[in-house]
Amino acid sequence: MTLPTEPDATLSRKAALAKARQSRRPSRLGRPAGAAGEPDYPMEPDAGFPTLLRQTWQQALAAPDLATAVDTLLTLAGHVPADIQLRALPVEDETALKVLVGRSWRNDGRSPDRADGAATAFLGEIGLDRSGRLVVRVPSKPPLSGAADLVDGVLRVPWTAGDLADYQVELALAADRLQESVADCRQWLLNVGADGRRTLLRDLTEAAIRTAPFVLYAGERQYTNFRDRNTLSGKTLRPGHPDCVLSTLGSVPLELWSDGDVLLVVCLTLLVRSAGYARIEEANGTQLTPDHVALLLERTRAAYNAASGALPPVPAAAGHTVAALDELAGALAVRRRELMGSVQLYREIYGPLMHKIERVAGPVKDDAARLEAALCARLRERLPVTGADLAELTARLTASPGWLAEPHGGFGTGLESLVYETVRAATAVFDADFAMSRGMRSLPALIEALRAEAYATIAGWEIPHFFCCVVPSQDSRRLFGGSAARLADTSWAISSRMQYNSWHFLVGNLPKIPEIAARDHFVPPVIPDIAYYSDQHHNGHVAARVRFTVRSPQPVRVLGRTFNGFMDLRLLRCEGLPFDEQDLLAAHRVSAFVAQATSLAATLVAGGARIEVTSFDSAWHRDRIAG
Repeated sequence: MTLPTEPDATLSRKAALAKARQSRRPSRLGRPAGAAGEPDYPMEPDAGFPTLLRQTWQQALAAPDLATAVDTLLTLAGHVPADIQLRALPVEDETALKVLVGRSWRNDGRSPDRADGAATAFLGEIGLDRSGRLVVRVPSKPPLSGAADLVDGVLRVPWTAGDLADYQVELALAADRLQESVADCRQWLLNVGADGRRTLLRDLTEAAIRTAPFVLYAGERQYTNFRDRNTLSGKTLRPGHPDCVLSTLGSVPLELWSDGDVLLVVCLTLLVRSAGYARIEEANGTQLTPDHVALLLERTRAAYNAASGALPPVPAAAGHTVAALDELAGALAVRRRELMGSVQLYREIYGPLMHKIERVAGPVKDDAARLEAALCARLRERLPVTGADLAELTARLTASPGWLAEPHGGFGTGLESLVYETVRAATAVFDADFAMSRGMRSLPALIEALRAEAYATIAGWEIPHFFCCVVPSQDSRRLFGGSAARLADTSWAISSRMQYNSWHFLVGNLPKIPEIAARDHFVPPVIPDIAYYSDQHHNGHVAARVRFTVRSPQPVRVLGRTFNGFMDLRLLRCEGLPFDEQDLLAAHRVSAFVAQATSLAATLVAGGARIEVTSFDSAWHRDRIAG
């Protein structure tokens, strides 16, 4: 299993290489790859986020008053919570919105007392930049047209003399508060010492590399590991690159660090200490200040305490100093580990800003139970399993798993049949346009490598060593012009991307030998999520119209080792209503069923069975969808 093609033991190396040079798109199978003169399905150049920004700006222009226009810009026309964008503003813009329209994330907004007909003392501006942030021209700033990358023009905003006086007072208070925070952060870093600061920078560099895209702000400065705007190590910048802020600070005296760099290092450290690298994404799109971190941690504390039952509540931070927030972050990390086995954590994802919010799920209600019952009824018809719910089906499967290694339902193994029938049932029961589940093609190869501790070999495996079974709904062809071929191509594109995710997560579970550390990978996910409007930034998501999703990653046990994120179940809707918490809870139980089947299959393989997943390649998706 070393060639970059779907495994086929019957092919010679020469034939396998020839196959690898062929297109894997279902509608082009057998043709040379890269031979098309132009894309089969071209997208508009501004598809996705640019279109949303343009529509948002047009809606703001049509608003009847300034407050409505500002709300439209803050929510990107109803696609994200206003709270995220309010926390994205530098102190001058934040203060201006408080004075002009009474909007503030601090809950100290006011109703502006603006006299009708009062003379204009200053003509300001409000715009929308191409990152999605609302931007404000205040008296100390030049016109936005020369200072910001605007979506279009600006809204002219008259300021009265009273507005200017109020702004001056509020800005002085806010600036003093920020400077006190920066001074506290500098002192904390000074107390850490030079060696301690270098350790922090190494840890945060690793966090930036192993974390999904994020965009953060300190004043006007942007810090991101995302695409060509990179200022931190990630997909574009290697560790040690001179453009990476964290890499350059290691040899620079603390006194020469900018205020933004100080806030970056301290705030990211607090976030990571509270829940690991993934917590960074919960600050996505916002300002990095101790006050903002304090708000995030306090919301988390309230949620954890509400779910803690008999456990003593986590006390509130004594203040917004770094020391107080560091103590709270540590306590939240401990409580989070205590809760993981008793409550269901998940994240909401707001695609336009890539912002995530951790939630504590409530109890399973009738809606989730109804979904589970309907899915179990379908599985009982198609698989040799019995039981009223997934717990009973899992118990019966665990008691008699042998059929997973035998042919079933037209598949070479029962495991493949179980994956397909579960995904197929999920598509119908959850009213999804697509459902999918991913995993590894050769459990025997994985077990052999683990027994030999050949971790470098595993790190060298390529994307085709993994699979993803994608099943569209019966009427999803409508989304792609009624074309079965295009639907098959889209399904295979989704499958290929999900194979990449398996490749990307697997080695994150292995010992950090040099080959693992050097290989691109993310920290494997451990909690599910619901995403809204994901058809914005990722080109594949835009092309496949991935708007609303549920993702439920699950661990799989192989030779006594837990592989987090080894598989998942994903549900996708291209239009209509988003999924909700009950959908997620039911889907998470479904993915746990598939994960248990995979763990059982691994145990069978460890005992001598041969379970190879040969289905779910491009030809399979063509035959099932367009055939």
